[in-house]
Order: sequence, then C-alpha cells, then structure tokens
Amino acid sequence: MSPKTSLKIAVQMDPVASIDIRGDSTFALLLEAQRRGHGIFYYLPKALSLRGDAVHAWGSDLEVRDEAGNHFSLGEERRADLSGFDAVLLRQDPPFDMSYISSTHILERIHPETLVVNDPVEVRNAPEKLFVMRFSEFMPATLITRDRDEIRAFRDEFGDIILKPLYGNGGAGVFRLTEADENLASLVELFEQTFREPFIVQQYLPEVRRGDKRIILVDGKPAGAINRVPAVGEARSNMHVGGRAEPAEMTDRDRAICEAIGPELSRRGLIFVGIDVIGDYLTEINVTSPTGIREIARFGGNDIAAMIWDAIEARV
Repeated sequence: MSPKTSLKIAVQMDPVASIDIRGDSTFALLLEAQRRGHGIFYYLPKALSLRGDAVHAWGSDLEVRDEAGNHFSLGEERRADLSGFDAVLLRQDPPFDMSYISSTHILERIHPETLVVNDPVEVRNAPEKLFVMRFSEFMPATLITRDRDEIRAFRDEFGDIILKPLYGNGGAGVFRLTEADENLASLVELFEQTFREPFIVQQYLPEVRRGDKRIILVDGKPAGAINRVPAVGEARSNMHVGGRAEPAEMTDRDRAICEAIGPELSRRGLIFVGIDVIGDYLTEINVTSPTGIREIARFGGNDIAAMIWDAIEARV
C-alpha cells in the first residue's frame, strides 16, 4: 500500500473523554493514524449491533490532539456500517467477560474483509492467563484450579505464592501469600464466592522487586520494552496501582521467548501484543488491549505506533 493512501479506520474503545493520554496506547495509535491522513470513526462497545450479516455502530468522527484536557473533538453522531471501513481497532480494556467475548463474535462477521486488529477470533481464543500456558517451558510454576487441596499443596511445595483471578486485569485481585500467611483459606473462600472460573496460583518471583518487564511485539517481532517497578510495600508492578516505568533493555532470554512465541502470534493475526517477563520468566501474553508504547517512546525507544500502522497497512 502506498503511504499516501488514506484509510477509513474505526476504533472500538472505552470513552475517549476519560483516557489518560500520557500513557494510553490507543491514543498513540490514533495520533499516528491521523498523522497518516486516515479518517477515524469512534464508537463504544455497547453501540455495536448485528442484523443478519450487517454490523453497525453508532458513533462519531474523531479528531485527536496531544493536549491534556483538550485531546479530542467529535463530529455529529451517526450510524455506520463497519464493513465499509478498511480496519477496525478492537481496543477496549478488559475485563475479558461475556460482553467482551460478544464483541469478538460480532466483529468476526466483518473480518478479514474489514481487518480487525487484533483478530477477534484469536483474541477470543487467547485469554491472557490461559494462552500463555502453551509456552509453559518459559513460565514459573503455575496452577489453574478451583480445588482447595491443589492450592494448599502448591503453597506447601513453593512456600511463597501469588493468587489471582483468571480474568482479572490491571493488578486487581492479585495477592501474595507467604508460607506463614494464615489467610489462604479465607482468601480462597472469597474467590469462590466472587468468581465462577478457576483461579491462577503461581510461584512468587522475588525478581519482581527489580521490575516486571513489558515487551511489545508487532506482528510477532519484538519492538521495544519498558520495566515496571512496584512501589514500596506493593507486590504488583502495574502502573494502575503505582508501578513506576523505567527504560529497559532486552536480554538474550527475552529474545528467546519472543522467538518462541512470535511466529504463533503472527499466524493468529495478533499484530499488537504485550508480554510480561519477570526475571527469566514469562507470566502473561496480553492480546486484548496491551499498553506501554507511549512510555517506550518517551524513553527514546521505537515509535511502536508507527510500526503497528505499517503492519496494518501492509495487511490491508
């Protein structure tokens, strides 16, 4: 595709008024799309509708500006046939619940004639804490279960563990339980009452004190990394809960992980992916709404938004 060819882009995302543009990867993608002359149509997930084979959404044309507090303008609301767009960005944040899954089923009806990024079928088939288990040779010891005896035996084996919900995000509901912690039984009871799904139980990695590395892959190739360092007294490194971003270099181990998983990501149409690495261990593969590209650019790394649009334009 000629770089001068403009595309019609739709973006399915959370309310644009509420995003923090300093760290929002979707906003970075929209800025780059606009810089390239692509038209942007913005809508919320709840605005989707499917009738027969036709997928429509109520939304507005969107202009963006890299100005905090004055970062967008919307045109008149209108109903658009999403099959009339060249590409749709599937970018709302988790939770990965039935609402999210329903969106993938609806968008599947227009893909790949209209390119959906990431591929909605593969997003649905790659929940982030389950898909990663395909590459368990790179992971810390990990158990997925609701069985209390299994969980107790896992802590007896490893002593220091992390317990978290299977479909959580942003560090919500992540607990560290040491060998002497007496709250394991009551916490499992709380999880049983709150979640219908199994839970994740994982060996605690003390290397997290030095940071949880986010590596971005574009069409299966590593494009950049940042380190997220947890706050003092906090086991979670997510920036939603006070983690601090730092520049990061990729190690030989990081490259080996990317080489192992990259071809599968590209084959599945997962163009924009963020993986999490603690020490030498892969912990998550994020395909729904990965973040980190603005921080990488801020620290002098690659312009990953441009790399993603290069990949999208090549596929369109």
